[in-house]
Amino acid sequence: MNGVVATSQPLAAQAGLEILQKGGNAIDAAIATAACLTVCEPTSNGIGGDAFALVWTKGKLHGLNASGRAPKNISIEKVKEMGHDEMPKYGWLPVTVPGAPGAWAELSRRFGKLPLKEVLKDAINYAEEGYPVSPTLSRFWRKAYLEFSNELKGDEFKHWFDTFAPNGYAPAVGEVWKSQGHADTLRAIAESDGESFYRGELAKKIAAFSRETGGFITEEDLAEYQAEWVDPISINYRGYDVWEIPPNGQGIVALQALNILKGFEFTRKESLDTYHKQIEAMKLAYVDGYKHITDPEHMKYTVEEILSDSYAEERRKLIKTEACMPEPGKPSAGGTVYLATADKEGNMVSFIQSNYMGFGSGLVVPGTGIALQNRGKNFSLDPNHVNALEGGKKTFHTIIPGFLTKGDQAVGPFGVMGGFMQPQGHVQVIMNSIDFGLHPQAALDAPRWQWIKGKTVEVEHRFPHHFAESLAFQGHDIRIALETNNFGRGQIIWRNPDTGVLVAGTESRTDGAIALW
Repeated sequence: MNGVVATSQPLAAQAGLEILQKGGNAIDAAIATAACLTVCEPTSNGIGGDAFALVWTKGKLHGLNASGRAPKNISIEKVKEMGHDEMPKYGWLPVTVPGAPGAWAELSRRFGKLPLKEVLKDAINYAEEGYPVSPTLSRFWRKAYLEFSNELKGDEFKHWFDTFAPNGYAPAVGEVWKSQGHADTLRAIAESDGESFYRGELAKKIAAFSRETGGFITEEDLAEYQAEWVDPISINYRGYDVWEIPPNGQGIVALQALNILKGFEFTRKESLDTYHKQIEAMKLAYVDGYKHITDPEHMKYTVEEILSDSYAEERRKLIKTEACMPEPGKPSAGGTVYLATADKEGNMVSFIQSNYMGFGSGLVVPGTGIALQNRGKNFSLDPNHVNALEGGKKTFHTIIPGFLTKGDQAVGPFGVMGGFMQPQGHVQVIMNSIDFGLHPQAALDAPRWQWIKGKTVEVEHRFPHHFAESLAFQGHDIRIALETNNFGRGQIIWRNPDTGVLVAGTESRTDGAIALW
């Protein structure tokens, strides 16, 4: 097998495959797929979003943190003076410096084989010539349009409607949507290797729009941006190493939950004991995440302290027969898209990209197709909180790519997108794969649960009803959800260590696709 691309949109998967066929590697294919997703699935990500990646190449795993910082001149005081008690969802206040174009350029520079101009061709073509909107995409586009029509009233939001609802409504199923501004922006990024976005004409347009409509982002904020190479973090789970990006991402939440769960033995997936302990471990890990995760420069506890076996044991002891009301502990001192690629050379990429909450802030830079993210929504306006808003600071971030290894060999990339569902999805698909022996597609298709807050847990409508009833009897506040999108959308590629054959699974809850050659 020469290569595989797995993602949530068929045209994007095909774009990645074509790059492999042109002589590109898995890194090139990931960039092509990611850029194409900003066009073909704009309800979940965009050019103005953030990205993270785990890259396996030449026997080593590399991490890329391409999240952006808050503008230097924003502050808690300024936000409160504008009449806000918490960070708003829309407008300029939650906009942080976009990192996705920087991720593409940095991945291409360090590991790519083909020029960025070649890699972004399909994305540019789809933006310029258009493509027919699929049923799932149309549904979420319409939902966003209706919400934005009610919520976004200022003149600064006009450009979102001009770009994404040019005929006065969200594109219907089968209707062709295109964006010349989007195409021109992707072309400028490709021809300048990303420089135009941060230190060129695109940067000037972003800063001018910000200045003219009450934003905080400046040319200086953009010019200082640089995607950061980081050392991935991991825990060993039943002989496998599970890898995540370190904070400011929430991947550490998934690792902490698995670290708690590895102290138990699970013999059956479909078991009340299994579901109960999974949920309890997730709750305990998540409240720690909310309390302790932010820009690593501002964290009180280290990754090593949070993921220590002694702290896992301390948290594990809190899991009883009845559902608990989770409280954060004290470690001892001392709208997102996901894609996975693999090629015949052994390179593998786990890549995630998002604007957050669908289309993001509701702001589109005029004439560019750049929909700006609203990641700053996660900042706290409590100055004593670890994730308190500060100029130049990175916020607690939800998007997380995952990777699995065994010994010194790559097993492969995995991920589940979807806000705060992501670490919960990671735990469930990893346990489905390792503890219960499910192949990638079955691991993704299995009914999911999601802890919401306190003792509240949502389960999919396909979740076994008798287990839902039993969990409720044990004190969980169980709610059955009809909307499957609340439970994330994932992709997996595993490499068989004996044959080298690649085995992939893609999300059945959306327009998931696997393209292989």
